[in-house]
Amino acid sequence: MIPDLVWEVADGLTDYPAALARMQELAAAIRAGTEPERIWLVEHPPLYTAGTSADPAELVDPARLPVFEAGRGGRYTYHGPGQRTVYVMLDLAARGRDVRRFVASLEQWLIAALGDFGITAHIIPGKIGVWVDGKRGLAKIGAIGIRVQRWVSFHGISLNVDPELADFEGIIPCGLSDPVTSLRAEGSNATMMQLDAALRRHLPAMLSRLAI
Repeated sequence: MIPDLVWEVADGLTDYPAALARMQELAAAIRAGTEPERIWLVEHPPLYTAGTSADPAELVDPARLPVFEAGRGGRYTYHGPGQRTVYVMLDLAARGRDVRRFVASLEQWLIAALGDFGITAHIIPGKIGVWVDGKRGLAKIGAIGIRVQRWVSFHGISLNVDPELADFEGIIPCGLSDPVTSLRAEGSNATMMQLDAALRRHLPAMLSRLAI
């Protein structure tokens, strides 16, 4: 692993407001040099989050699940059991100060991890996230929503392992009409633990893309 970078996997389901508060605390500490950079992997209870560009018209069923203001970029997204959410807290001041390159590196990280399970994923120019040409046709399997504050990143990525896909129907995810899919829906029996191992395996390559 990269020295001074913490890889942390949370047990059980992580309360979303508590996660937000902790991320903000960690980002401030990373900026101050009192905490190392961190990759924090969680699962949340079923909920929707609203990014800074969220359009209320895209919250199709506001009574379906709790809705939280996220403070990250982007629009509405879903989190829930069976989806791996990865909060990426890095000092981008020391890694090139290039937000576009950071987002592209996150996309390639997801693509590489999915490839370990025989799933060929790709990006679509002009759309942030990762797609597959799968059993449901073109469908989104991974999302990205970040915030960068004084050159420290937080929030991050989510990848659908085996969530309740019907819960995505309560929103227009990320403002896009594309269907949403998962590893399980694409025929993979990969577990959350196996996905975590793949993400960790490809982490050094992701970080190397940020090298100055």
